[in-house]
Amino acid sequence: MSVASVGNGFLRRFWAMTIKEFIQMTRDRITLATMVMIPVMQLFLFGFAINTTPHNLPTAVLMRENTDLGRSILGALKNTDFFDIRQVLTRAEDMDRVLESGSALFVVEIPEGFERAVRRGENPALLVAADATDPVAASSALGALSGVIASALERDRHVTIAEASKPPFTIVQHRRYNPAGSSTLNIVPGLLGTILTMTLLIFTALSVTRELERGTMENLLSMPIKPVEIMLGKIAPYVIIGLAQAIIIIAAGYFVFRVPILGSPLALAAVTALFVVSNLSIGYTFSTVATNQLQAVQMAMMYFLPNILLSGFMFPFAGMPNWGQWIGEALPLTHYIRVVRAIMLKGASIEVLAYDTLALVVLTTIAMTIAVKRFRRTLD
Repeated sequence: MSVASVGNGFLRRFWAMTIKEFIQMTRDRITLATMVMIPVMQLFLFGFAINTTPHNLPTAVLMRENTDLGRSILGALKNTDFFDIRQVLTRAEDMDRVLESGSALFVVEIPEGFERAVRRGENPALLVAADATDPVAASSALGALSGVIASALERDRHVTIAEASKPPFTIVQHRRYNPAGSSTLNIVPGLLGTILTMTLLIFTALSVTRELERGTMENLLSMPIKPVEIMLGKIAPYVIIGLAQAIIIIAAGYFVFRVPILGSPLALAAVTALFVVSNLSIGYTFSTVATNQLQAVQMAMMYFLPNILLSGFMFPFAGMPNWGQWIGEALPLTHYIRVVRAIMLKGASIEVLAYDTLALVVLTTIAMTIAVKRFRRTLD
């Protein structure tokens, strides 16, 4: 046998095996879609949606006096791309409300007599209250605030800061809920939702596909039990597991990392249970679409990627473009992280967090409905 014939035989076998693998790959559409979509998704999310220097942060202004200088400061804040003025407040108690609910990350307070004190050179104080539960977003915006307000004062007084013997005002920054700017206080509550999402999705996505692969689903269906009862019975143990995971993470955060729990533990437990059910429902939906356990894991990981990037866990949510925020608003993790951080760090109540709580209820209901319908269709 010549060397050429041996080489030609090797090439034929190699080419036949390559064609066979391509055909098998195209038949497994979920795996093929995962291989294509994950790098494309990463490219677009990191390239367009992620911004470590956030802009257009939701801001409120507490106007204790309606003067030319106050309006100049308000106009300067509106013109900068760091702040998005969404509310003009007139009462001090409204400042606490907007910061607790998360509808504003900053509140700039213009005190009474501020313009008169500036023109007299009395160096008055301008209070800036910041929601420092997200230290990255707070630090970048607070750093730019002094220059923005200084430019407004220059235009109004027609002098430059350098011409004055001393600064015409003092900015007093109050970093609420995280005065030291500790990243631990921001990360640990977010990890609670992130870990629950990752583990519960994978556990439940494997549950139904495992039954189908082993052929035990037919045995379950032969018993006097309804499909919905099968689904709820399979979900119940994972609810307990999810709550046990949450207790471990919260306890570790409280005792090891010194993360406070200022709000109601019952409210935290109720929201966590709701979030656990939503993830279990999504995981079961994946298990009804996948034909094997590998596909179920791939779908879970593809869903997990936008959760970790667009929920506000790793990067400031307010710094994302509008389309990124729209996607983030459709993810249960986004609302859960907001609620958990507000309850643990701010001591906020469920009533103050009505928007995110209601959004979590709606998303859980939608996920549960889809899971029930898909589960029935798969079994039929």
